[in-house]
Amino acid sequence: MQIPLDRDKPVPLARQIQAHLERLITARLLAPGVKLPATRELAQSLGVNRATVALAYEELVAAGWARAHVGQGTFVAGPPAGAAAPAAPPAARPLNWSALLSRSARIVESDGERARAAAPGAVRDGVISFAGGMPDSGLFPTDAFRRALNEVVREEGESLLQYYPVGGYPPLRRYLATYLLRFGLEARAEDILIVNGSQQGFDLIARTLLDPGDAVAIEQPTYPRAMQVFRSFGASLLAVDRDAAGPRVDAFERLLERQVPKFFYCQPCAHNPTGLTIRRDVAAGLLAAAARHQVPVVEDGFDGSLYYGARPPAPLKALDRDGVVVYIGTFSKVLFPGLRLGWLVAPPPLAERLRAAKQLADLHTSALIQAAVHRFCERRLLDRHVARIAAEYRRRRDTLVAALKRRMPEDVTWTEPEGGFSLLVTLPAGLDAGALLPRALERGVAYTPGAAFWVDDSGERTLRLSFSSVPGGKIDEGVRRLGEVVRAARRRPAHPVERVAAPTV
Repeated sequence: MQIPLDRDKPVPLARQIQAHLERLITARLLAPGVKLPATRELAQSLGVNRATVALAYEELVAAGWARAHVGQGTFVAGPPAGAAAPAAPPAARPLNWSALLSRSARIVESDGERARAAAPGAVRDGVISFAGGMPDSGLFPTDAFRRALNEVVREEGESLLQYYPVGGYPPLRRYLATYLLRFGLEARAEDILIVNGSQQGFDLIARTLLDPGDAVAIEQPTYPRAMQVFRSFGASLLAVDRDAAGPRVDAFERLLERQVPKFFYCQPCAHNPTGLTIRRDVAAGLLAAAARHQVPVVEDGFDGSLYYGARPPAPLKALDRDGVVVYIGTFSKVLFPGLRLGWLVAPPPLAERLRAAKQLADLHTSALIQAAVHRFCERRLLDRHVARIAAEYRRRRDTLVAALKRRMPEDVTWTEPEGGFSLLVTLPAGLDAGALLPRALERGVAYTPGAAFWVDDSGERTLRLSFSSVPGGKIDEGVRRLGEVVRAARRRPAHPVERVAAPTV
């Protein structure tokens, strides 16, 4: 511990040490229960007599700032009742950090405020929350993954804990090449770049392709985090409306005739927030238009294992004969979001640039985590896990759809998800999902207002319900509460209220 001491001051050194520790305790930089350094150790580091430190500690204990335990040491007790905060040393005029922010940081801050301004945040006990579009942590195979992690540390720890090649752990890349073949996507191991989750994939693509002032075509509704990344690089967003079959090809064609976007972003399978999947002929039409106008397609690929129909559709990348698609994949939905492990598959001219951007950003993704995931996958533990969770999420999806049919007024509509974790509800005309959320929270149910998923904020009548992390036994009750809120709002139109927002995962 470093404590600034001024030996020219008339204040005794013991009192200076005491005052400094009191300030740290008041500011919670030293929390209650923390053990203070031994007197001999602190005296040596400060260059003072041990008795000086012992006197400072005795004064702290006497005043109630600390407690001494014989044979154990001195521990922080916290500020005593009524204690005045020690005067802080005079500081220079604080730096105006806001004025130093880059344009990119200002955009990120603005988008973050918008997301926080429309979300229930932490919900109270008893609230049934459909707001979090994330896997159920109660289904995580933590014990099996821990064993895989321990094994690779024991067998390969020396190499895995060193700096590692930017492309990724070779056995994992080879596994992914085979894994993606299940969905019709042909990629060689060397074509795959391992990244820190799909979010880093967005960032690397934007960093490589976008300049301030460029335009990005993007389906609407869409994933808010992708919008935030592209905007942070100074891009303007051009919305392509989608319907039940996918992004409208005619709207995409008209946009390309008028504008020259750098790329088109879409989620063809298990779309967030609707849960819908693109129809094969629509996929072909989008790819043909993109190739004709020389516009790349950035495909956000939700894992086909969480498709609830008979057979998952092929990714756009599997249909790409002109080399226009960049594919982003992730383990976040089928394994653990906290792993932050994803991958990119890109045409060779772009792949090398993405690899260079990745190396500049963080050198490489954790080789230890990559090796543990590979060990988990090669033993077919991922396949068993996915079979189990897909069946459970399908049951929850079915329960939610059945509850909506039973509990909602007739003029409320919703999408019927074919994959993923959520669906999109459309309220009757005149109702605003953001304005309605405080009433829903009072009634004990939470959701994500849909405006966050629209480029132009036009989805005010919509809301997203995510079923993946809601226990099956609570889904019907949650929908019953929501149905009551909607019926009450129709009888009593909402007055303008301050909106709250939900996490846009």
